[in-house]
Formats: sequence, C-alpha cells, structure tokens
Amino acid sequence: MDFRRNILITGGAGFIGSHVVRLFVNKYPDYHIICLDKLTYAGNLANLKDIEDVPNYTFIKADICDYETIQSLMQQYNIDGIIHLAAESHVDRSIKDPFTFARTNVMGTLSLLQAAKLYWESQPERYDGKLFYHISTDEVYGALELSHPEGIEPPFTTTASSGEHHLAYGTDFFYETTKYNPHSPYSASKASSDHFVRAFHDTYGMPTIVTNCSNNYGPYQFPEKLIPLFINNIRRRKPLPVYGKGENVRDWLYVVDHARAIDIIFHKGEPAETYNIGGFNEWKNIDLIKVMIKTVDRLLGNPEGYSDELVTYVTDRAGHDLRYAIDSTKLKNELGWEPSLQFEEGIEKTVRWYLDNQEWLDNIISGDYERYYDDMYKNR
Repeated sequence: MDFRRNILITGGAGFIGSHVVRLFVNKYPDYHIICLDKLTYAGNLANLKDIEDVPNYTFIKADICDYETIQSLMQQYNIDGIIHLAAESHVDRSIKDPFTFARTNVMGTLSLLQAAKLYWESQPERYDGKLFYHISTDEVYGALELSHPEGIEPPFTTTASSGEHHLAYGTDFFYETTKYNPHSPYSASKASSDHFVRAFHDTYGMPTIVTNCSNNYGPYQFPEKLIPLFINNIRRRKPLPVYGKGENVRDWLYVVDHARAIDIIFHKGEPAETYNIGGFNEWKNIDLIKVMIKTVDRLLGNPEGYSDELVTYVTDRAGHDLRYAIDSTKLKNELGWEPSLQFEEGIEKTVRWYLDNQEWLDNIISGDYERYYDDMYKNR
C-alpha cells in the first residue's frame, strides 16, 4: 500500500508516545506510522493493543542509539517525518544514573539527527517536505519563584499574555525565550538534546521544531510518576510519599491535549520555531494530592478522609525545583491550540481509567509485561 507520508515516532510505546501514535494512526489512515521503541521498563505494547493490527501501523523494537539500525530504517520505510519522544524522563533515576540519561537523551537524539540528515540529503528534494520534531520539557528552563502581588497570597487569579485568567502561584512564567538553566541530570540531558536539534537546523538547514511541555497526566502513565503512583498506593493502602512539605508547584496538562498539540504543531508549526505547551493549570503538590485522595476514595466507596493518613512526608530530593509554569500563548495565538479539559475533569477521567484498568496496572508493577515482551522479541 502506498502512503502519503511515512512518519517515525520514537518512544511510541511509552506514556505520551502511545497517545501520539494512536492519534496519528486513527486520524491519518493515509500515513504510515512507524512506532519505534526499545521497550525498556517504561515502554509497553499493551498501551497500543487497540491498534496493533491496523494496516497503517508498524512497530519496530530498536534503540535510538543504534545508529546503523536507525539509518537502515530511514531507507527501508522512506521516512519523511520524525516525531521524537524517546527519552529517559524520571528525575530520581537521573540522579542515581546520569550516564544512562546522557546516552539516551543526548547521543540517541544525535543518532536520529545524523541518520535523518544523511538520508534526506541523499534525495533529490533534500529537505522539502521533511521535519524533525523534538519533544522536550519545561524543566530545561530551571525554576521559578513563588511570588504574588502585594497583599495577595497564592494561588491567585492572574492574567496570561493571552488575556485569559487562571490560578497561579507566581507572576512569572516560562516563555519560548526563557534562558535555559537546568538543575538535574535529566533536565541537563534534555537541554543538550534541544541544542543539538537547533544546531542541525542552523548548520545544515534541517527543518526542525522543538516543543517544551509541562507535566503530563492521564492513562497509560508508568506508575513511578506521582499521579498513577498515588492512585495505586491509595488503592492498595500504601504510604503516599510527599517530598519536603509538598510545597512544589507544577503546571499539569492532560496527555490527550498534549497529543493534540503535537498533531497541530507537526502539521502547521514553522520550522526552526519553539513552542511551549502548558495547561495554565498550576497546583501545589500537596493540594493535588488532596484532590486525588478525595477522588479515589469517593470512587472506591471509601468514607471521605479515609486515606488521608497515608500521606507520608519524606526528605526532599536534591535539586528539586520549586515551581514550573508554562505560558502557551504563542501556541494559542499562532496555531489555535488550547487545553480542552479543566484539571478536576481530567483527574476524574484519569482516576477512573486506572481503577477500571487494574490488570494493566498490576502487570506493570509485577513486571510481567517486561518478561513477556523480552521473550517475544529475544529471537528477532
């Protein structure tokens, strides 16, 4: 079958990647979507089981650091677009093992860039109709302070540059022009990869786009992350570990809205541009946790306050940034994207999904899916 486009999506079996793959496969039947994933602990083909037999979907188990394999795939599938999500992403793991983060996030990105460069430059049309789209994080910008107008304690209502009102814990935001200031091995590795992507545009003329996104939540997230971890721990009556006093503030975005943004940016974004993707949805960690406890207890039929006693304060981690807050006005004004869900609605949908998919969650925790897919692919 001849396809109009051949898009390689790296990290496609992961949390955000699986939502992007599903969206593109279903929305663009004339695109061939090649999903590449190494299937490390956070990659799971169960995330894509509903589309595994769709004609315009192909899964490839490979490592983005395997340069020769990436070169071969570029030629085999005539790749004309790359959406690059594959990355090590957990800050705690980066503190314990920075080398793995440098290898995957920096050298893996460089492997993809160089393979794309050589393949696209070998074609008569060179870079016409091509795009390398790199998904990054707001953590590369560093941290913002908790601040507020005189006499008004946060959270308070503020006005974004878009003119919209929202609750915030400070008067400053991350913009596309904000200077990079990473504080963890994870954010340093992502900052480096961002620089390589932009350098390939400036040096070789490769069409590239970089987006920096705030914290995502929603279905299929690996349960080391705060929201699925706490949903599962409440369900199993296990402690809810809160760093420090839970004062850190994050901007939260429902993952399906992020996938929608990636779709719009891939098709309408301007090469060499950067776009911030955020929810204008700031929550202090402890307040977020209280909302989750209340929601999970209600849906499990527990009395209100039943799981409050599970909250356990632990020593804050090294280099823990105080506040992140993204300004997405550029994306809204130029490409028309904005979040579709309010946080309370998104949390309700998220909690319901995890409670309705306990088998998926239990398989992740037990490691059964890792053993299953290791056996499936060990002879390929």
